Amino acid sequence: MELYATKTRWKWLLFIFAALIFLVIIFYSNRLIKNVAQEERRRMALWADAISYRAELVNHTESFFDQIRMEEGKRAAILGKAWQKVNEASLNEDVTFYVDIMSYNSTIPCILTDDKGNVNIAVNVPPEVNSISNIAELPNKSEYDSVILQYYRNHYNVMYYKESQIYTNLRQVINNLVDQFFQEVVINTASVPVIVTDASEQKVIASGGFTADFLSNPDLVKKEISKMKGQNDPIKVELPEQGACYVFYEESSVLRQLRFFPFFQFFIVFIFAGVAYLLFSYARKSEQNQVWVGMSKETAHQLGTPISSLMAWNELLKEQDVDQSIIAEIDKDVHRLETIAQRFSKIGSVPELKDEDLVTVIAEFVAYLQTRISSQVNIKFNKPEESIILPLNRYLFEWVIENICKNAVDAMNGKGVIIIDIIQDMHHVHIDIADTGKGIPARKFKTIFKPGFTSKSRGWGLGLTLAKRIIEEYHKGKLFVKSSVIDHGTTMRITLKRGEA
Repeated sequence: MELYATKTRWKWLLFIFAALIFLVIIFYSNRLIKNVAQEERRRMALWADAISYRAELVNHTESFFDQIRMEEGKRAAILGKAWQKVNEASLNEDVTFYVDIMSYNSTIPCILTDDKGNVNIAVNVPPEVNSISNIAELPNKSEYDSVILQYYRNHYNVMYYKESQIYTNLRQVINNLVDQFFQEVVINTASVPVIVTDASEQKVIASGGFTADFLSNPDLVKKEISKMKGQNDPIKVELPEQGACYVFYEESSVLRQLRFFPFFQFFIVFIFAGVAYLLFSYARKSEQNQVWVGMSKETAHQLGTPISSLMAWNELLKEQDVDQSIIAEIDKDVHRLETIAQRFSKIGSVPELKDEDLVTVIAEFVAYLQTRISSQVNIKFNKPEESIILPLNRYLFEWVIENICKNAVDAMNGKGVIIIDIIQDMHHVHIDIADTGKGIPARKFKTIFKPGFTSKSRGWGLGLTLAKRIIEEYHKGKLFVKSSVIDHGTTMRITLKRGEA
């Protein structure tokens, strides 16, 4: 018992030490992960703020450009009125001011035609427009506004004008700013998956971090937007020609991976610990097997010489004037020693199984054992009428019955009853060995079979371990505690397969 308790104590100490190391590693790793996660969130917050600021900048730029456009429109209107004033002026009226307005125009494209559409004057227009003779030939005519200049009764001129090239260039700039805004949102330094929608939150204007196949599936996109909305409040921005837009985003892939890293780490450590434990158990079991095999074979070897001598001396006694009953008992014990030597010699090697009558084997052994245990212990074998033929190694199987019965005698303190029953079904034969001893706590049903466990003050704790090995490894059966009641007794069960080793 002390040996088993010591081993158990060392196991727990090693387990606690390993657990402490594991907890320290997990704590430190989680702390690092938490710091990285905070940094990721800070970057995401900065990115979200940058989006808002950039949207405001785009809107301010658009507002500024709108003012320029209004001024351009006013200038074009003034230019048109100047043309009209020149046409309406009398011969003695000074039109220098209006002519100066017209001549100082170096930016607004203007085309003056007669009432037939024939081009009279074209200023600030591209070369391809300069070459046209009639307004009908003007490309993109819809871009031009017009002013009718009445000069005599039903005769009039028409001035066509549009925003200046400066404003056109500025309009291209604002469009580029909007495109750059979307690119900076979608291709972001925070590595954040992004979806930009219109005010309805349904139409996707831009996206980043998603495949084309994903974006082509409206249901998936809708679910993703809903998930993003649950994680972070969308950023509302006002954009030129787009109106209200919503920027949906979720945590970065790095942050998601960091969230699962502790579980992955735990899994790796668990696998490593499991493999290490299995290897350790296998190595320990192999070492135990080697020790047992070596000890058993050495014991069998050491017993061989004295047994041979005892057999020779017993033969000499037979020729002397000695009570034959004494010689018969000596002969039984010598034979018993020979059986024990056979048992030890077979440990560690594959035993030879022969078809034996299970009933006869148990009956003969019980008869032998009954005379060598306490007279206050009665072994009752409920012997079946028919034979039960099974592949057995008689020497080893008798050793199992002996170990179980001797443990039962100890549990009863040398006083009580041992009952052996055989129960059969179609595929198995069950041998139940019950005693009237002190019983075994349920928590120790498996512990009693471990090496080193014993309830005796003197003992190695190997009897039931060897018995279980003989039944399960050599005979391919099972040995276990069927039932036990404290202060009432225990029933051990051996289960053997029919027709199989």
